[in-house]
Amino acid sequence: MQKPTHHIFVCTSSRPNGQQKGFCHTKAGLEVMAKFREEIEERGIGGEVFLSNTGCFGICEKGPVVVVYPDNVWYGSVTADDVPGILDSHIEGGEPVGRLAL
Repeated sequence: MQKPTHHIFVCTSSRPNGQQKGFCHTKAGLEVMAKFREEIEERGIGGEVFLSNTGCFGICEKGPVVVVYPDNVWYGSVTADDVPGILDSHIEGGEPVGRLAL
């Protein structure tokens, strides 16, 4: 198994029973997740960047929340339109996106 250089977590308000319900879900968390998946595939960086959906991070008013490890950078109010910029600047360029950082 190849270890990733980054692991991106996207809150989709998933519950242990698989139900998606909550703030990030209603604020397009699923669309953010889908856009990350699409961009990662198009860029051919799937072996370097792992993507996981999560349940609540506990800061719903800042959702959808995206967390990038190992950098421990938290982003808030992320939209699908923000995804290319996060990948360009943070993942590929090493510079977090300040306007979205929490």
